[in-house]
Amino acid sequence: MPLPRPDIHFVANGLRRTAAPYGALKRYVSRALAEEAFGEISAWRGYRPTPLIDLPKLAARCGVSDIRCKDEGDRFGIGSFKALGGAYAVARALRIAAGGASPASITVATASDGNHGLSVAWGARRAGCRCVVFLHAGVSAGRQRLIEAEGATVVRVDGTYDMSTATAAATAERSGWLLVPDTAPQFDEIPRDVMAGYGTMILELQDQYGPRFDPTHVFLQGGCGGLAAAVCGLMREADNSAEAPTIVVVEPDKADCLYRSALAGTPVVADGALDTVMSGLSVGEVSALAWPVLAEGVDVFMTIPDEMAVWSMQAITAGAFGDPPIGIGDSGVAGLAGLIAACAHPAARETMRLGPDSRVLVIATEGVVDRESTAEILARDLRAEGYPASAELEPIGA
Repeated sequence: MPLPRPDIHFVANGLRRTAAPYGALKRYVSRALAEEAFGEISAWRGYRPTPLIDLPKLAARCGVSDIRCKDEGDRFGIGSFKALGGAYAVARALRIAAGGASPASITVATASDGNHGLSVAWGARRAGCRCVVFLHAGVSAGRQRLIEAEGATVVRVDGTYDMSTATAAATAERSGWLLVPDTAPQFDEIPRDVMAGYGTMILELQDQYGPRFDPTHVFLQGGCGGLAAAVCGLMREADNSAEAPTIVVVEPDKADCLYRSALAGTPVVADGALDTVMSGLSVGEVSALAWPVLAEGVDVFMTIPDEMAVWSMQAITAGAFGDPPIGIGDSGVAGLAGLIAACAHPAARETMRLGPDSRVLVIATEGVVDRESTAEILARDLRAEGYPASAELEPIGA
């Protein structure tokens, strides 16, 4: 049985302007901002680059030259790349806002699907300030406990992630708290600092790849767009030529604000419950800081069903492809799942220019953070929904 061929949707980005000068977009994402963040982050206790893992057996199954996975599962013990963004933004915002006041007199606040809130809580504990994290109804109890273990107060909000961001912003303004969001409806230096922190991954990758940082394709998770913009922007700034990698942004089909925005040619809000197993991507509105970078630099936007994310988690965790197993959480698997799904669809392969010479980079942005939730996902049986068991896998074209 071949790899699964799920019902995916994809669109070539009609706004893409890779040949245009990158200069105006540096106010959102730039190497200078990333290097400033890296200078601080790399000095933190416990810092070390996360590994870059080769997946040759999966590459063979997908019909590409190679697949390399940046594994963020052990980042600062927090379990995701978010440790780079929220905690750095807290440190920087406190330096600006404190004005000589003791950090203990300051409360930082944020809304989160889980990982950003954990990073902000960790950063607040490091800095010695108070922290309040607003979580929407879909965030698991396990993620809440992890945030509370960092000393933060958790406030539950009925509804979606976007409702929790609005509640956090209103409460912070009313209470005199310092808001540390990873998204914003207009330009804001704090979410820009969050994206600058994410740039640490690209600076590490440039060293890990050796003399040539030369992936032909990069598959990235969607969400509010902060991660994708950070990676896309730094790659575009480094290489404006036709040799720049093809960048594909992957979202849940139940929370697809970026895909819808690409179809419309302008930011569009995804409505509905946004109820997806890819919990960290349960976002209805693109960040105003991310969209200008994504609109000019992303090649393809695509969506995948929850089942494809679950199946990919199960397969990569079990080492089913023949490569060493990697523990990837539900919020971190979308890019990899999107790659596998695209490779099984001839039209997607053509649109994304995937072929035997393709060198693909994916970022596993989350490890096993919520163990209880992850165990439930890994135990699901998808055979009745048309997904093969691990032992039945064959290369595409077999």
